[in-house]
Amino acid sequence: MFLGIHHVAIICSDYEVSKQFYTNKLDFVVVDENWRAERQSWKCDLRHGPVQIELFSFPAPPSRPTRPEACGLRHLAFSVDSVEATARLLRARGVEVEPIRIDPHTGRSFTFIADPDGLPIELYEDGA
Repeated sequence: MFLGIHHVAIICSDYEVSKQFYTNKLDFVVVDENWRAERQSWKCDLRHGPVQIELFSFPAPPSRPTRPEACGLRHLAFSVDSVEATARLLRARGVEVEPIRIDPHTGRSFTFIADPDGLPIELYEDGA
């Protein structure tokens, strides 16, 4: 029935800060960007390979209740060739990276970073 995930939608508290994080730190490319005056909201379509994110701003969005065990989306997880190499690159770009761990079920490396609003983003070694 499903072919894959089309996109992930993220609401941010500071549009410019989040847009800069996803483009400058994580190498997403802006595909489309629209100011929606009736909602006082930006909508920005970002793409990195097959991954698409819709970044939204809204006036005064509520904060995430807890990290990462809030109801709803727990975290985003991106496949990477090497968690260690990706972590080094992100640290060089000023992104705080948690210590690398090993998944006890798969034996693969993983770690977490957070976007400017604290949304957990997992980096998981593909191993393909």
